Amino acid sequence: MVAVAERDDTFALLNPAQRQAACHGETRADGGVASGPLLVIAGAGTGKTMTLAHRVAHLVISGVDQDRILLLTFTRRAAEEMTRRVEGIVRKAWGQAGHSGAPVRLQWSGTFHSIGNRLLRQFAGNLGLDPGFSVLDRGDAADVMDVVRHELRLSTARRRFPKKDTCLAIYSRAVNTGDLLERTLEAAYPWCLDWEAELRELYRNYVRRKQANQLLDYDDLLLYWQRLVTEPDFAACISAEFDHILVDEYQDTNRVQASILKSLRPDGAGLTVVGDDAQSIYSFRAADIENILGFPDQFMPTANVVTLEENYRSTQAILDAANCLIAESDRQYRKNLFATDRPGDKPAYVTVEDGDAEALYCL
Repeated sequence: MVAVAERDDTFALLNPAQRQAACHGETRADGGVASGPLLVIAGAGTGKTMTLAHRVAHLVISGVDQDRILLLTFTRRAAEEMTRRVEGIVRKAWGQAGHSGAPVRLQWSGTFHSIGNRLLRQFAGNLGLDPGFSVLDRGDAADVMDVVRHELRLSTARRRFPKKDTCLAIYSRAVNTGDLLERTLEAAYPWCLDWEAELRELYRNYVRRKQANQLLDYDDLLLYWQRLVTEPDFAACISAEFDHILVDEYQDTNRVQASILKSLRPDGAGLTVVGDDAQSIYSFRAADIENILGFPDQFMPTANVVTLEENYRSTQAILDAANCLIAESDRQYRKNLFATDRPGDKPAYVTVEDGDAEALYCL
C-alpha cells in the first residue's frame, strides 16, 4: 500500500471535485477502502473517464484486491480504455513510491453483458442452464427470430408483418423495460399494434426455441442474471466476491441493470456510479433516466453526490449557451459548466438548406 502523502503527485492533475470523487471513502489501516454509495454527476467534457480511472486506481493503490473490483462499462472499448488508464496511473504511483507492485489486471472489467455471461456460466446449474450455452449476438438473434417468423407463416400474411429486426427491437425493449407488450407497442411502435397477438405468439415460440437449444441472446444475459440475484443467497454470494462495484455511463442503464445492482448492493456499500442526466440519449434502447435521478433517494441517507462542472473541452461562450438550455429541464441535477481562461466567441445560429450546404459552411 502506498502512503497518502506519496500519492499526492498521482492525483495532482485532478481538480478538487474530481479528487473528491476519486478518493471518496475511508482508507483502512489494514488496507482497502470503506465507502458508502457515491454518485458522480459528470457534466459534458468534465473529465469523467479520467476521474473514474483515478477512482479505480485509488482503490488499487490503497490496497483493495484487484480481483475484488467489479467495473461495469457501456462498451467493451470503454472497458479496455479504462483498464489501460488505471494501469498507467498505478504504475506511476508505485514508481514514485519505489514500490515494485505486480501489473494491474482488472479481471472483472467489462460490459454488463460480458460480466453476466461469466457469472451465468459459473451458476448455470442453479438456473437450469448448460454451462456451455451459446450466446446469440444481435444478428444471430434476429435470424432465429426470422426462422420462427417463417415457421408461423407470419412472413406470408396478407398485410406486411414487421421485419425480423423490428420484431427483435420490440422484444428487446419490452424485456429491458419490464413493461407489457401492449404498452411497449403503444409507446414506441404504434404502427405494430394490430399485430399484438401475432407478436405475442412469435415471442413465445422464440423463447421456446432458445431454451430448447441452450441459446441466450444479449437480453437473456441480463434477465438470467437478474433472476439469479433475486434469490438472496445467490445475491449475497456474488456480492461477497467484490469489495467495490463501479458503473460508467449510469444514465444509460435500464431497469434490469439497475435491479441487478440493487440486489448486489442493497445498502450501496462500495458502489460508485458515474454519469450525467443531461447526456441520456438511449431511451430508445430502454435506458431509464430515473436510475440516475433516483439514486440518492434509493440509497438514503448515506448516498454522496459529487458534481463535476469544470469543462476542459469547450469555450465559456459555448458553455453559457449549453447551460441555458440544460436549465430548462424540470427535473435534473443542477450544474453550471464553466471553462477556465477560455472565453471564446459567441456561438452563431446558422440555417442551411441541406447536409451538403452544412459541410460547405463548416469548411
